[in-house]
Amino acid sequence: MHEFIPLKVADVRRETADAVVIGFELPRQHVEAFRFRPGQHLALRVMLGGEEVRRTYSICSGPEDPLLSVAVKRIAGGVFSDWANDAIAPGVEIDSMLPAGRFVLPEPPGEHGHVLAFAAGAGITPIMSMAEHAMVKQPGVRFTLIYGNRDAGSIIFRQRLEDLKDRYLERFTLVHVLSRNEESDMPLLEGRIDQEKVAAFARHVFQVEDVDHAFLCGPGSMIRDVRNALFALGMARERVHHEFFAAGGGAYRQAGAASGQAALTASGSSAEAAGRRAEVVAIIDGIRHRFDVAPGEAIVDAALRQGVRAPYSCKGGMCSTCRAKLVEGKATMAVNYSLEPWELEQDFLLACQARPNSDRVVIDFDQM
Repeated sequence: MHEFIPLKVADVRRETADAVVIGFELPRQHVEAFRFRPGQHLALRVMLGGEEVRRTYSICSGPEDPLLSVAVKRIAGGVFSDWANDAIAPGVEIDSMLPAGRFVLPEPPGEHGHVLAFAAGAGITPIMSMAEHAMVKQPGVRFTLIYGNRDAGSIIFRQRLEDLKDRYLERFTLVHVLSRNEESDMPLLEGRIDQEKVAAFARHVFQVEDVDHAFLCGPGSMIRDVRNALFALGMARERVHHEFFAAGGGAYRQAGAASGQAALTASGSSAEAAGRRAEVVAIIDGIRHRFDVAPGEAIVDAALRQGVRAPYSCKGGMCSTCRAKLVEGKATMAVNYSLEPWELEQDFLLACQARPNSDRVVIDFDQM
C-alpha cells in the first residue's frame, strides 16, 4: 500500500507558460492497482541533485485518456516544479505511490445530481478529472465550475474546459473569474473569488438547495471564503469538501488536536511537557515498527530518523499521505489542512504534524 512503483514518463505537454502536464505509461502488471477515483492524487518521488524530493499532485486524467496524468505548475523556489517545467522528458522514470485521497467525486444520490466546484489556479487539476468523469460516466449529473485565475493566459486546461462545455452544453456550466480581467465589463467576473462573489453566484448561477456536493480546491484564502459563504447560505457542512493546494490565508483548522483518544486533556500525562521521549508503535503494511520520539518531534520525522519507512509527502499537513489512526495514547497536531471533522472524531491524525502527549502511542497507517 505504501510502497513506491517506478512509472515511465510517456508524454510532457506544455499547458501554460508555467505549467506542464506529465503523462505516465502504466506497467501492465500495475494497471489495475493504479485505477483511481476522480479527485485522488499521486505521491511522487525523484532524486534531484543527490537528494530525495517528494511531492503530491492530483490526477487530472479523464475517463477517455490513455495515460495517467498530473499537472505541475511552477512555484517560486520549487525544486520539483522547476525540474518538471524545465527538464523532464519522455523516458524518465519517477517513483509513485498508488492513487490515494478522499477528495473524490461521489456517486450521484439518484439518477440525477448537481455538483458545484470552486477552483483557483492549479486547484483545477482534481476538479478537471471530476468534471470529465461526471459528464462521461454519470449522464444524469450536472456540473457547475467557477474557476479563478490571474488572466486568460494562466488558465490551466482552458481549451479542454471549453471543449467540455461545448460538448455538454445542457449539463456543464463554466464560469471564469479573472483577477486581471481587462476585457470584461462585469464586476462579478473580475477580481478574486470571495464571500461576496459566492453569494452573488448563488443568486445568478446556482441554487444552494439544488447542490448535492460542493468541492473547493486551491489556496487557503479562497477555500476559507467560499466555505464560509456556502455555510452562511445554508449548505450543510457534510456536503462541502475541500483540498488545499496552498496554505495561504489561514488554515481550515489550525492547532487541530484530533478528538477522542487523541485530544490532549489537562489531566492527561504529557511526555513532551515532562521532557521525556515517547515510544511510538507504527503499523505499516501489517508490520509493527517501534521507535522513540524526542520532545517536540513529529512522529514522521522520528520514524525517518530511525530508518522506519513511514509514508509521507508534503510534511505540511496538506496532502494526507501520512494519515493514520490513533489506536492508543494521546497526540496533538500542529496544523491540519486536510482531515475532515468525521476523521478527527474517529481519531485519525497526520503523522507529519502529530506530537505524542503520552508516554506510549500506537498508530495504524493501514486504517482507511
